[in-house]
Amino acid sequence: MVSILKSLAFFILAGICEIGGGYFIWQYMKNDKGLGMFLLGAVTLIVYGIIPTFQEASFGRVYAAYGGIFIVLSLLWGYWVDQVTPDRFDIIGGAIALIGVMIIMFYPR
Repeated sequence: MVSILKSLAFFILAGICEIGGGYFIWQYMKNDKGLGMFLLGAVTLIVYGIIPTFQEASFGRVYAAYGGIFIVLSLLWGYWVDQVTPDRFDIIGGAIALIGVMIIMFYPR
């Protein structure tokens, strides 16, 4: 159970870094924020690239499962940061993605 929680924590941290880094660069490019915003985004995206290496599974499995986590975190980011409420299809799709994550990463082999 501890390894599952640790793995999920790495997924969530990676997702926050990827979405946050992309968001900072988005702000720089679309909303004329300063170069500091761009650099913060770039560094955050580099950190995002490092975090998945702490997972114990293979590269392909980690990135396939991470896609499902990314879907859910993106919907949550949109809700909390951009004030866009997910509709029922977003929620259903996110739930399906999370089921896929659990099967890919944690089903006993």
